[in-house]
Amino acid sequence: MKGWFAIWLSVPLLAADWPQLLGPGRSGVAGEALPAKVRIEARPVWKMDVGEGFAQPVVAEGKLILFHRRGGREIVQALDAATGKPRWSFDYPTQYRDDFGFDEGPRAAPTVQGGRVFTHGAEGMLHALDLATGRKLWSVDTREVFRPPKGFFGAAASPLAEGSAVILHVGGPDAGVVAFDAASGQTRWRATSDEAGYASPVAATVHDRRRLFCFTRSGLTSLDPVSGRVEFQFRWRSRSHASVNAALPLVLGDRLFLSASYGVGATLLRIPPAGDPAQLWASDEAMSNHYATAVHHDGHLYGFHGRQEMGPSLRCVEAATGKVKWSVEQFRAGSLLLAGKVLLIQRENGELVLAPATPEAFRPAARAQVLPGTVRAFPALANGLYYVRNERTLAVVRLQP
Repeated sequence: MKGWFAIWLSVPLLAADWPQLLGPGRSGVAGEALPAKVRIEARPVWKMDVGEGFAQPVVAEGKLILFHRRGGREIVQALDAATGKPRWSFDYPTQYRDDFGFDEGPRAAPTVQGGRVFTHGAEGMLHALDLATGRKLWSVDTREVFRPPKGFFGAAASPLAEGSAVILHVGGPDAGVVAFDAASGQTRWRATSDEAGYASPVAATVHDRRRLFCFTRSGLTSLDPVSGRVEFQFRWRSRSHASVNAALPLVLGDRLFLSASYGVGATLLRIPPAGDPAQLWASDEAMSNHYATAVHHDGHLYGFHGRQEMGPSLRCVEAATGKVKWSVEQFRAGSLLLAGKVLLIQRENGELVLAPATPEAFRPAARAQVLPGTVRAFPALANGLYYVRNERTLAVVRLQP
């Protein structure tokens, strides 16, 4: 990567693990590189039936952590990542009902750090479990303690493990963002009154110090992760009440990329050592991410432009300028990962497409129908295995040279 596009993010576990939402750095970038020519094995290494939910599976220390719902229970399951053999299971009651008739399982990916698993259920139950045994360490009912509104689709933010704290978009009055002690669950600090959106917090080192970036329903807030002190706020949201902010902020050195749909679009900010950011460009015609976060490689952004229900295009955009380098119209919705110089594009219809990350043109190198549609949960890549789930099945697919 070149110049200010270098990314400095902490990697909490093994480089080949996928221990949290969108991978080691919460940027969709894997800790392992795939070769330019990769074959997708047609037969899954293993697969299993799953319950409801949109939560991304995560992989850490040889375990796959699956967060889903069966009946009136939200379930956290640990399985052998290579074979699917059960290791442990933990569950608790839930009464969540979706007001729009969508899936009623958990939305937020688990987070693994320091031998603990942190989960955030659709009703706002925050749990810490022992990674080795599944034993409950502590829990906080954020709905009862902080009184956040339900929102359109329940609680969806994935916990961020940062140092010895767990940071969460809660969205309650005077508790927009809350930090919990990772060992005890005690509240360390709370900040802002912003409602939670569907993005999750991101931490990065910018200008030689750690910062917390929270893309809430109102826009972006930068905070000190230790004290919760607000450093700046940048409003970025639609005028439409029905809008959501779902894609995570992407930190690119001392720049930050934000994107949302519903007539908002994308913007690139320059983050100063202190004070408010400078807006370098903004456009609703470049890349408007509805729910899937774009990925960055070598000065270019790759992602989905447009609302999910309207047939988004797949695009490459020059990060410094917002210039569209190529666009595949009506590609339909999905999500992306990056492994080395290879894009892994998971379409909602269940097709996996591999393509080189190049601004020259979209050149698919391999395709395979890994599951029937509909695939909404983000996939994970760890140790050459690709973990993907639809509404009923989790499949584990091997990617080989």
